[in-house]
Amino acid sequence: MRKWIYWLVAIAALAGLQASLKGLIGAYNYQIVILVGINIILAVSLNLINGVTGQFSIGHAGFYAVGAYASASVVFYGGPSIRAAVAFLPAMAQDGVLLLMGSFAAAITAGLAGLAVGIPSLRLRGDYLAIVTLGFGEIIRVLILNLDVIGGSRGFSGIPQLSNFFWVYLAVLITIISIHNLVHSSYGRAFVSVRDDEIAAEAMGVDTTRIKVMSFVISSMFAGIAGSLFGHYTMYLHPNSFLFTTSFNIIIMIVIGGLGSIEGAVLGAILITIILEVFREFGAMRLVNFSILLVLIMLYRPQGLLGTWTLFKKRDRAAPAN
Repeated sequence: MRKWIYWLVAIAALAGLQASLKGLIGAYNYQIVILVGINIILAVSLNLINGVTGQFSIGHAGFYAVGAYASASVVFYGGPSIRAAVAFLPAMAQDGVLLLMGSFAAAITAGLAGLAVGIPSLRLRGDYLAIVTLGFGEIIRVLILNLDVIGGSRGFSGIPQLSNFFWVYLAVLITIISIHNLVHSSYGRAFVSVRDDEIAAEAMGVDTTRIKVMSFVISSMFAGIAGSLFGHYTMYLHPNSFLFTTSFNIIIMIVIGGLGSIEGAVLGAILITIILEVFREFGAMRLVNFSILLVLIMLYRPQGLLGTWTLFKKRDRAAPAN
């Protein structure tokens, strides 16, 4: 019962902030806040693969793109029919239904994409897995470039703006709580055992391939939801928004914050998003200055800014799932 009260308070707080935040901080800062929230979802979800399970995926932008285009397609092509079916609701509620249906389609589609790439490739380890996931991300981008039904190289325009502060940060809360609860469950202990010693985990009866595929699919689903929120905020999608550099930026977020730490992923997403915006003033030197900053952080804090620190006490360890 207490959990429901917490959720109601959180939803009420988000709704209150949504009503006044844009007027208080201005349109530009509001957009940065939205991008920070989307990047938190991406970083926390990728941290499940790279930090908790100990794999090395650099194709997260591919699942991000799948979710964005799947949600935009559902709403763009099916929106009129959906609105007609819920015409008895107020306009704001209709928008919410559309976004939820688009996000559901994004999560399912991205999860299936994660399953498709996970089953044949997650028997690989280390650099080989990284190369496969990078190739998958590029395949998705090139495929989108050649699909005229979703805009192709012109980009996908005409997407209704359904996403806002309320929906983005509600998704942030759901992502953080879901990943936290998963990590501290019996399956979560299995994920950690794969990271710590995969051979020992197999000897103890853990199906390491199944665990890695599961972490890949769950992470991909949350990345798809982030893509849905991104597309329905910007109202325009282009394959150049999902380059391999996007995957690298997400990796930087979790490495800077601390691999395996949910709080570190959140901090890394906030810092990297803001720093990249601040460094825009340096023009052509933007990425040079950004690179120097990253090198300094890695020299003096190689374990990440938060390392293994956590805000929440860890629960008693459960036995790894078979």
